[in-house]
Amino acid sequence: MWTHMFVLALPLAEKILRPAIVYAFLVVMLRIFGKRELAQLNPFDLVVLLSVSNTVQNAIIGEDNSVSGGLIGAFTLFAVNYLVVRFLFRHRRLDEILEGTPTKLVENGRLCEDGLAKELLSRSELLTVAHRQGFGSLDEVQSCSLEPGGAFYIEPKEPRPHERHHAEVMKRMGQLSSQLEDLRRLVSTR
Repeated sequence: MWTHMFVLALPLAEKILRPAIVYAFLVVMLRIFGKRELAQLNPFDLVVLLSVSNTVQNAIIGEDNSVSGGLIGAFTLFAVNYLVVRFLFRHRRLDEILEGTPTKLVENGRLCEDGLAKELLSRSELLTVAHRQGFGSLDEVQSCSLEPGGAFYIEPKEPRPHERHHAEVMKRMGQLSSQLEDLRRLVSTR
């Protein structure tokens, strides 16, 4: 029993090389097929990501189902990712090339049809994203971009109610501070 659990069925070098190759392949594929997959906009995108993980499983572990083999494969994925992220942190230009740049979807309150087409996004999918972030319609959006990591950054045309409230509170605090300062001066002159 212990032999099947911990003895590797494949050479150690192969157990390390397999996950590294799959990692590199997946990074390239996600770069080629865009940020949409990372944003998981609809059930189809989620199915693709889940299927890919299942599809590459055998490529990572090979014919080795041992605990040791799985741990080595997982460690290799973590190590390769750590090294890649650390390297890209020091080489920002290369990071931008690999990750890509944000795609404008709305600019100055107008839809950017080219950006939507580039990311294969429909108006209704963008509206769903806006709804998730608390916007009633796309008319409330000043700008929107899809970031390289799959996150949407949306700026409203007008400040949101909580932002207006915060600004009003800060203004009143400033006024109170001025009044307190005036009172202090008045008291200190007496």
